[in-house]
Formats: sequence, C-alpha cells, structure tokens
Amino acid sequence: MESALNQSVEELGKRRSSSKKSFANWKFITTGIIIIIAVVIAAISYYQAKHFNANVKINGTKVGGLTAEQALKKLKTSVLKNEVFVGQQQILDGNDTEMKFTSTDLPGVKKLLKSQQSFFPSSKAKSFSLMPSTLDQYRSETMKKQVEEKLISMNKTLKAPKDAEVHLEQGKIVVSKSSSGEQYDVAGLLKAYEDHLYTSEIRLQPVYIQPIKEDSQVIKNEQKKLQGLLAQTVDYKVQDKVHTLKASELIKTASVSKDMKVTIDPGDINKKIAEINSTQSTLNKNFSFKTHSGKVVSVKGQGYGWALDVDKEAALVQAAFEKAEKTVTASNIIGHGWKGEGYGFDTLTNNGIGDTYAEVSIAEQRIWIYKNGKLAITTNVVTGKHSTGNDTSKGVWYILYKRTPATLTGRELGGKPSYQVQVNYWAPFTNDGQGFHDAGFRSNWASNAYLNAGSHGCVNTPVSAMKTVYENLSTYEPVVIY
Repeated sequence: MESALNQSVEELGKRRSSSKKSFANWKFITTGIIIIIAVVIAAISYYQAKHFNANVKINGTKVGGLTAEQALKKLKTSVLKNEVFVGQQQILDGNDTEMKFTSTDLPGVKKLLKSQQSFFPSSKAKSFSLMPSTLDQYRSETMKKQVEEKLISMNKTLKAPKDAEVHLEQGKIVVSKSSSGEQYDVAGLLKAYEDHLYTSEIRLQPVYIQPIKEDSQVIKNEQKKLQGLLAQTVDYKVQDKVHTLKASELIKTASVSKDMKVTIDPGDINKKIAEINSTQSTLNKNFSFKTHSGKVVSVKGQGYGWALDVDKEAALVQAAFEKAEKTVTASNIIGHGWKGEGYGFDTLTNNGIGDTYAEVSIAEQRIWIYKNGKLAITTNVVTGKHSTGNDTSKGVWYILYKRTPATLTGRELGGKPSYQVQVNYWAPFTNDGQGFHDAGFRSNWASNAYLNAGSHGCVNTPVSAMKTVYENLSTYEPVVIY
C-alpha cells in the first residue's frame, strides 16, 4: 500500500512538471506570435505611410502603390490630352501637353498621401486634384480663349432665348412672353472651366442662357417703372405760361431697357409741342399794334418774331419724362435772324412788341422812337420811292446792328453798285439793306416826297434828329412799319 501511494505521488510530480513545461512553451509561442504581428503591423503601417493605396488617382493619373516621390515623377511625365466636352459633344481638341509639375510640388503630393492614409491597405477608389505651383498658361489662357471663341461661334447658329419684355402699347402696359433657347451661357461655362480638375479631359455640364421670365423681379420692376411713368407730369414753361403735360395723355408707346432706362415714342409729344407753338409763337404772324394815335393796326411779323423748334423741344420734354424730371423750360427758339435765331421770345408786353421800339408810318412820313415805354423822339422822314416800287417794306422788323459812321452802297436791279453815300449814323433793319440813316444830301423833305422822290427803301432821317434817333434805337428791338 505504501508502495502504491509513493507511485501516485511520483506520477503527480511528473504531471506538475509537464504542465509547467507546457505553460512555458505556450507563453513563448504567444509572445512570438505577438512579436510577429507587431512587426507585420509596423511594416504595414510604415508601408502605408509611404505609399498610396491601390486605387488612387491624382489628376486622372494612377499613383496606387507609389511613394510621393514616385507619384510626382509620374505626374511630371503624364500627358494632358486637353480635350473639352460640353455634355457629350467635344468642342475642342487641344494640343497634348505635359503636366507642369516640378520638385516644388512634392509637399502637395505628400499632403495628398497623408490625407488618403488608412491603417490597413484600402482598395477604395479615390481621385484627387492637384494644381501645379507653376501656372499652366496654355490651359489657363490659350485654351480658355479657344473655348470661349468656340462657344461664341456655336451660339451664332443656335436659337437665342427670348426674354419677357414690358412695353407700353396704346397707353397700356403689356408683358410679352418669354421662350427658351439653345444658346450656351458662355460666362457660366468659362467659370466651370476655370473650376475644373486638372485632368486630360475637361467635361462641362451644359449651361444655357436663361430667358427673363414673366414673373421675374426684373419684369416686375420694369412694370413698376412704366406705372410710374404714366403717373408723371412735366411742367413745360414757354415764356410766362406753364403747360402741365401728363404722361398718361401724351405717351402711348414706351419701353424699358435692362438698366431701367425708359425710351418713349415722341409722336404725341411732338403734336402737343406743335400745338403750343401754334398758339404762342409770333413768327410769320400778325402783331396787334397800337399806334401813337391810339389806333390798333395789324402788322405782319417779318424779321421779328419767334417760334419753337418743335423737334428739339419735343426731345427736351421726352427726356424730362424719361428721366422723371418735373419741369423743363423752352430753350430752342428759332426765327428769321441772320443765324436762324428768333427775337421777341423774352418780350411779354405790348402783344410781343415790348416798350422799346421804332414806329414808322408811311402814310404820315413820320417816325416815333420809344425807349422803355416813353417817347424819346419823333421826327418827319422820307421813306422809299413809291413810284418805282422801292417802298420801305411794311412789317415788324428788328434793328440788325448799329454803325457810326458808315458807307452805304446802292444797287439798281441787283446790278453793280451804282452809288456810295457817306453817313454819320446807320441802323439797318432788313437783310436787303433798308434802315435808318441821316440824309444830309436830301433837300426835299415834303410829306409827299416819298411818292416820286423817295429813297431806295431806307428811312431818310434829318441830320438834326438822327443822332437822337440813333442813340435810342436798340439792337434786336422791333421796328414796326405800317
């Protein structure tokens, strides 16, 4: 029995020794496995830190498995086909060029390498874009210009969109309908071109010029502009009269540009200005004139008188409406003056004659010179010879100019000068040479001398009175002959 017990103890010892050896072996194996795994992981980690994952592209160039340096080298030699597509249509096949990468772009490549890192190798596809630090002028300038020219050329054959437009027709605001077109939005496509990745193929999504729609804010603003136009009035001042012109009555057709400028058809404005001109102007009309005796006579305006230049005045009023101005004053005045100017526009008294003028009565052979409403001088005169048709011309004229002394030249029937006369004072009032002057050579001052012994058309004035007459005559002031 003792022997069996000893045997059991011995076997138990052997088992314990074997167990200890097995545990030691397991620890060794486990440690080895851990070390191997750690080495593998470290190796993978190191590799991953230095190499791109398998399915990585930079600018369309495969760089999977390459280091940053290797990837840069490959990028340097990569070729750009420089093909440009809009949708599925190729619009440009540019020259093949190499990417403009240099050693200065290595930090950029390393940055992409770091950004794509994963703990374990990844087969996930990734595409990166990297612009070289050296500007590719062919792509950024030459090709861009070619793309722009091509798009513009293509647009010429494509249907243009039609914007909705606002018009004033027959005095009512009308909005025309818009319609789509096929023309490309060149500016939008060029912006997309600039933002495109640095790859061989540049694929741009079609962008079309969009019409301005009927319900757009642009159209609403234009409608509001025309509504404001129709509500406008312009006070048009002609002399001392103010005519309130209403847009709603005078403007039947108008449009609004994209920069909100109004353009008006001036037809009815012209008619209104012509109407005002017909009512107020004095050119070629009869003046109602009260003579020295109090008698009222009608004398037609000849050189003296004014009228509105209707076209230019209508343009002024039109511009006032277009610019939303409230008032405009007549400024384009015409007449029979030497340069087409009209006289008497600023004269509001005495039916347009004013209070400074010369009055000549052929029947009485006498003149009256008024200065500021007061009689300055009256004297007998001799007017044009009636028997030969050289009568002094009746009408309302004006003093053209004054000269002292002067040499007068006479002509018979438009021929060569037939005589010359020296005078001390000369104040013509017609373009054909009639005027006031002293006549020291004259001996016949009878009241009927003009019938057969009159002048060649001038108003011969006694030497004794001519200086005072001359001093009280005013250039551009009327001469009334009846």
